[in-house]
Amino acid sequence: MADKAPAMADGNGARPKADGMPVEFCGLELRHPIINGSGTFDAIAARRVFGESLWREFPFSAFVSKTITLESRIGNPPPRLWETPSGLINSIGLPNKGLDGFLADDLPQLSELPVPLIVSVMGTSQEEFARLVEAVGAREEVAAIELNVSCPNVKSGLIVGESPEEAGSLLSRLRSLTGVTLIVKLTPNVPDPAPIALAAEQGGADAVSLINTLRAAAIAPATGGPWLGAERGGLSGPAIRAIAIEQIRSVSAAVSIPIIGMGGVSSGRDALDLLSAGAKLVAVGTESFRDPAAGSRIATELIA
Repeated sequence: MADKAPAMADGNGARPKADGMPVEFCGLELRHPIINGSGTFDAIAARRVFGESLWREFPFSAFVSKTITLESRIGNPPPRLWETPSGLINSIGLPNKGLDGFLADDLPQLSELPVPLIVSVMGTSQEEFARLVEAVGAREEVAAIELNVSCPNVKSGLIVGESPEEAGSLLSRLRSLTGVTLIVKLTPNVPDPAPIALAAEQGGADAVSLINTLRAAAIAPATGGPWLGAERGGLSGPAIRAIAIEQIRSVSAAVSIPIIGMGGVSSGRDALDLLSAGAKLVAVGTESFRDPAAGSRIATELIA
C-alpha cells in the first residue's frame, strides 16, 4: 500500500470530497453510499502507513471489519492469492485474533474511526453466532453486525447461507439477543439467493449484503496441481460484476429490507449499476488492493 500514498490526495494535497450524496441506512446517516467489503481494507494498518490524514479523510462512509470468529485463526496455508485476467482468487481463510483479541486490541482502535463501525462475525453453529452477537452487540462502539453465513453448521452439516431454513432459524435465534442492526452476508454459490434473503428477512434481519466471492481454483503452471495452499478460494473483481447485478436484482424483488451490493466495483459507473439494480449501499473490495483511495474516488465518480 505504501507506493500508493500519492493517490490519497489531489494536486493540492487534499483528498477529493464525496459529501454530495448522503444516504440513510438502517438508522445510520452516511455521507455517501460507498463502504468497504469485509476483509479488503485494513483500517488499522492503513493508519500506520498513511498517518492521521487517513482518519480525517476516511475513504468510506462506514467501515466493515474483517470477519472475526469465536476463537483465533491463523488462516489458510500459502499461497493465498492468484490473479486472473479480470479478478482475483483469494484463499486467505479468515485469520483473526478471535472474539477476545478483537475486543481487547482492535475494537479500541476502530472505535476512533470517523465513520460508523460494522463488525463482521462468523460461527459454525447457532451457539457460536449467539456468543459473538451478544458480545459484539453489547458494545456501544458497534453500529451494526454483519453475519457471514458462509460456513457449514456443525450440527446439520448445511451451509447456513445456502439454506433458507438454516438462515431463517439462525436469524430468529439472534434477533432476540440484540437490538443492533443485523446484516446477513449472502453467498452467491446458490441457484437463487432470493429465498435465503427472504428467510433472513422473515427471521428478523435488518439488511442483506451480496455478493460474496464465487468458488474458484487455480492451477500451478509448473506442476499442474493446485496453486492455492487450500486448493480453492473465492473469485472477486470485475469478473463477477454481471453476476452481482443479476443477483441483486433478484433479491431486491424478493425483500423489502435494504441491500448492500458488491462485486467487481472499480468505478462510479459500476457503483451506479449496482444501485440501479436495487442496492442501497455499495461495497468496494478488490479495487482497494490496487488503489487504497478507491472508496473516495468511486464515491466522487458516482456523484459526478
